[in-house]
Amino acid sequence: MTIEEIRKQLEDTGLPVAYRAWPERKAPPLPYICYMVAYSNNFFADNITYCPVNHMQIELYTKLKDPKSEDKVEKALSSFCWEKTEEYLNGERCYQILYEIEV
Repeated sequence: MTIEEIRKQLEDTGLPVAYRAWPERKAPPLPYICYMVAYSNNFFADNITYCPVNHMQIELYTKLKDPKSEDKVEKALSSFCWEKTEEYLNGERCYQILYEIEV
């Protein structure tokens, strides 16, 4: 699956989606999603990259704990094995739900 296909699946949640971050002062109201390729975790064989693997982070930002929005993201990621962490960002006054996948 390509990064573009993942973007499309995230957009199908109905939530606003941006790569990495919204332009300054252009972020929509919460909730919204940001996604990015954080690093690669490639498989090497015979001194070449045999299978490239991108480690992606999908970040859901919500004002309050929002299980409905989390369900939307999790359904969009249902074809992946994902890990999930949650953090409250005091400076931003919002929750960040982080999903990590490999593509």
